[in-house]
Amino acid sequence: MSNIKPYEGKSYEIIVVGAGHAGTEAALAAARMGHDTLLMTMQLDSIVALSCNPNIGGTGKGHLVREVDALGGEMALNIDKTYLQSRMLNTSKGPAVHSLRVQADKREYHEAMKTVLENEPNLTLRQGEVVSLLYEGDIVTGVATATGAIYRAKAVIVCTGTYLRGRIFMGELNYSSGPDNMRPAEELSSSLTDMGIGLRRMKTGTPARIHKDYINYENMELQEGDETVVPFSFLNSEKILDRPQIPCYLTYTTPKAHEIIRENIHRSALYLGDIEGVGPRYCPSIEDKIVRFPDRDNHQVFIEPEGASTKEMYVQGVSSSLPEEVQMEIYKNIEGLENVRFMRSAYAIEYDAIDATTLKNSLEHQKWNGLFFAGQINGSSGYEEAAAQGIIAGINAVLKIEGKEPLILDRSQAYIGVLIDDLVTKFTDEPYRMMTARSEYRLTLRQDNADLRLTDLGYEVGLVQKNRYDHFYHKKENVDSELKRLQNIVLTPTEATNSVLEGLNSAPIKTAVTMAELLRRSELNYLSLAPLDIERPVLKKEVWEQVEIQIKYEGYIQKQQQQIDKFRKLESQPLELEFDYDDVQGLSTEARAKLKQIKPQSVGQASRISGVSPADINVLLIYLEMRRRRKFNEMA
Repeated sequence: MSNIKPYEGKSYEIIVVGAGHAGTEAALAAARMGHDTLLMTMQLDSIVALSCNPNIGGTGKGHLVREVDALGGEMALNIDKTYLQSRMLNTSKGPAVHSLRVQADKREYHEAMKTVLENEPNLTLRQGEVVSLLYEGDIVTGVATATGAIYRAKAVIVCTGTYLRGRIFMGELNYSSGPDNMRPAEELSSSLTDMGIGLRRMKTGTPARIHKDYINYENMELQEGDETVVPFSFLNSEKILDRPQIPCYLTYTTPKAHEIIRENIHRSALYLGDIEGVGPRYCPSIEDKIVRFPDRDNHQVFIEPEGASTKEMYVQGVSSSLPEEVQMEIYKNIEGLENVRFMRSAYAIEYDAIDATTLKNSLEHQKWNGLFFAGQINGSSGYEEAAAQGIIAGINAVLKIEGKEPLILDRSQAYIGVLIDDLVTKFTDEPYRMMTARSEYRLTLRQDNADLRLTDLGYEVGLVQKNRYDHFYHKKENVDSELKRLQNIVLTPTEATNSVLEGLNSAPIKTAVTMAELLRRSELNYLSLAPLDIERPVLKKEVWEQVEIQIKYEGYIQKQQQQIDKFRKLESQPLELEFDYDDVQGLSTEARAKLKQIKPQSVGQASRISGVSPADINVLLIYLEMRRRRKFNEMA
């Protein structure tokens, strides 16, 4: 930069740095809310690149995709256009943990999203490397690029993914690189450090891609997609998605493969000591698995297509940072891969990330006005987690420059709320992955009702367009109307009624019951009760399924709502960013230090900080009540 003469480029209202899954959602949200937005990316060819794995969704992650969609985001619509295979997971369990997982066509997914970005009014898409942030006082005012261009803005959103000082590792070999051997961003880290924004190293990895013609499928289990594809986007809920589905395959590692790993474990970059960062616990490398589970004879391996126009296949479950020649020997000792041919080798990648506890729940930095962060730079893993943060950062950047209160989703409203609250409240030393188990209120935060929970909010802030809002409004009206109707239909114990019930293997009724009470029986469902409900209206599947879920789980939902009400009492008690915890007598030393560091925005958030005990929260509540009374007396 020192030898390049700076020049002023066009000014924008919002600048987004990075066009991965976080950056695209942030930029689209800002532009669709009517603000002139610049989206800067290192490579136009890497927009929403599926560098790690070729799928969208999964347990917990599918909930995030649905929530992004409900708020007016693009990820669900994009995967509905570009899927290769679709499966609804956990269907043997209750609806709270049902999650869509969809194989994506990598090339099509990228091209479809790039087309959306290129045709979005108010959005400028630009290739270039941002090397520093600009600021005046504590206000961020824009960015500078490697070519010397300076772009001014009222808000900047940093979504750099795994590119910040990215470094690839394969055994003893390591070199500067972004994912998929893309060029890394080498200079922006220094700018962040100069601003006092601390950085830490994190690590993730990916397996090899292999040629499909050299796989012995006879020794593998066929994994077909669902016969009926369930769309990710609520806008497509009544559409028939009938793209040709490509199968996946399940196979296993062998004792011989494990032996090769043990013999070469000292050559893994993870064990050489070259990698500083910690990898994701829930997506370990194959060498990690062998070390952690020494008694296992095999591990599952899924063979998944990367696209309809390529012969590359993804080998899920065998990511590695071992040397290339060792990787090849391991793969040859996986059932069905005896004749394997590599197209791309596995690698680990290390990159810079910030400590997300320095952010507000809006994803704006606590110190720097107008500076937002989203995605893997915040310590998360996964495309879905990135997109969820991106759309919230984009919305809140707009609300910030419009002088409005930010959109904060709490833990009882959305998985997005759980994700962001965990990131900004609980320090994580490994990439954070969303799972249904992380949500205390997962019975009410189901994937099927994400629109009923969030689309109103998206409409209020100006992101949800009228066609989506109308779709949501009609669905909500029909659900409410049908719930009331079923609760008001009374069936008496007639011979005809009991004959129908006996035909459905259900006990006859002896007293009058409502249709809703019958629907609560586990052996009955909305469709099977049609013979007893001759005046039933014709409803869309998304409506009657929602009605059935709400009636069958009503008692559990009511109990969870009581828990949510208690939770919200603590969440409704705000704490100022500059709250003086030294004034609160009785706090433990550890609690005082943690509260000063993380600066929670509510008593509820304070209660979830590691090191802050229930006794500390009681002390804080007493202090706040005393302060409230003191202020009231002074006003009186």
